Amino acid sequence: MSPAINSSAELPSPSTGDWRGDGPARTVAVSTEFISFAIGDEQYGVDIMAVREIKGWSSVTQLPNQPEYMRGVLNLRGVMVPIVDLRCRFGQGLTEATAMHVVIVVHVGIKTVGLLADRVLDIVAVDASQIQPVPQVSRSVRTDFLSGLVTIETTMIALINLNNLLSESSESVATA
Repeated sequence: MSPAINSSAELPSPSTGDWRGDGPARTVAVSTEFISFAIGDEQYGVDIMAVREIKGWSSVTQLPNQPEYMRGVLNLRGVMVPIVDLRCRFGQGLTEATAMHVVIVVHVGIKTVGLLADRVLDIVAVDASQIQPVPQVSRSVRTDFLSGLVTIETTMIALINLNNLLSESSESVATA
């Protein structure tokens, strides 16, 4: 037998969960992937594991008594998906949606929601250590929609906390 085969016999099996914690496996950095997208000149990101699909903008059915940022619902293969206008949700006014805009369909818990954005940019992989906390400048400024900030070269990406974004929107819908 070659030395490579003999040394591989010492490696733990992932199926048994018998990882010793020494050697190369210990040095693997925890990395997270995000879909980055733009709203105006700002860049945001959502966890790629929450994204179910990305589709072009199409007309939605508006529902009465909804917050302004709830654009309506979209019938996505028989599932009614509420569409959140992120520009409006972040206090920047309504999006003038065109065929160039995108809907990022995300699944959080049992909810499926579409996020209206200007355009999708890239898939970004970052080490967890690169994610910085969002500074709290004032108590009146809402930052709970964001889970952190990451800088890639000279670009800052604000990472969206989907649980807070969606829980707040569903509370507003329920009380409207």
